[in-house]
Amino acid sequence: MKPIHFVIAFLLALSNTGNAQVFKTENGQVEFLSKASLNEFTGKSSNLNGLVDLDKNLLDFYVDLNTMNTGIGLRDRHMRENYLETKKYPYAEFTGNINALPILKSGQSRSVTAKGKFKIHGVEKEIEVPGKLTALSDTVMQLDASFTVLLGDYNIDIPKVVFYELAEEQEVIIKAILNSKK
Repeated sequence: MKPIHFVIAFLLALSNTGNAQVFKTENGQVEFLSKASLNEFTGKSSNLNGLVDLDKNLLDFYVDLNTMNTGIGLRDRHMRENYLETKKYPYAEFTGNINALPILKSGQSRSVTAKGKFKIHGVEKEIEVPGKLTALSDTVMQLDASFTVLLGDYNIDIPKVVFYELAEEQEVIIKAILNSKK
């Protein structure tokens, strides 16, 4: 069992299954946008895994970085091998707490802020992530969030030769449909 899967299983086991407001996804969407001087591109994955526990105000999301796709195979290989080093650091993960929320009724949305630890490339940093939770029904919730990552903060070096093609600042956008785990 992967360490991250243990964390998610542990959180689910701790939650009160009778009235629990725990929502889970295994196919959320994560996208990053790189806007460098000479090149702009996105990378996408539909393999975002995670959960939101409204009772405990907890959330945990991770993505296997090997599933990120920019549309160009050579660029993907360079991204994985030279920058993200996915053989050594295969996952990006955010674990944290969301500000207290009332239980959402179907059709309601709330802006939220998650505070926690984002880990990529073996480096973990405290960050705040603004987002929005929308109750699509009593058993389905949508999460939308975005935040900025500075590659240097996570020891991801950009060679000077590539500086005009790969931006230091990456915008990360998350969209996930989560189903109730009652």
